[in-house]
Amino acid sequence: MKETLETINQMQADGIIAHYAIGGAVGATFYLEPAATYDLDLFVTLPAADSGLLVSLSPLYEYLKGRGATVQHEHILIGGWPVQFLIPSNNLERQAVAGSLPTKVEGVSTWVMTEEHLVAIALQTGRTKDHLRILQFIEQRAVHMETLQAIIESHGLTAKWDQFKRRFLEGTNG
Repeated sequence: MKETLETINQMQADGIIAHYAIGGAVGATFYLEPAATYDLDLFVTLPAADSGLLVSLSPLYEYLKGRGATVQHEHILIGGWPVQFLIPSNNLERQAVAGSLPTKVEGVSTWVMTEEHLVAIALQTGRTKDHLRILQFIEQRAVHMETLQAIIESHGLTAKWDQFKRRFLEGTNG
């Protein structure tokens, strides 16, 4: 992971990406017990584009290929890790990247989404594995529920949250 993060930090220093935050299962491991995962979900903001709404990841991929990375389906292999670059597609994801927290992994500085943003994005995505991750956060008391509630409300996820609680938390203290 060290080489992967060093490369990503160099991308940021070189202006290829403006900011980034680790999300998904790897992001969750900063707060929960480690879980097996296939890839690194990296949410990135790009430097301001000249014009238009179409976002191209071509400069990012060309930069990395020039440094020995290889493309594998929707991932790019960097330092042995498959990385999926994701452009924040909604206000919740943009807020999660902007509010990411600095941390260190193997001595390398990096950014990770807050636990509340990870849970809110998992709720928004709504896959079975996302629901399981939300339950882990709640059961391990690894999320501040008042902060989570505020994020859920501000991003229009209250109905999904109520449905999740009815389905998974009824009869518990969640």
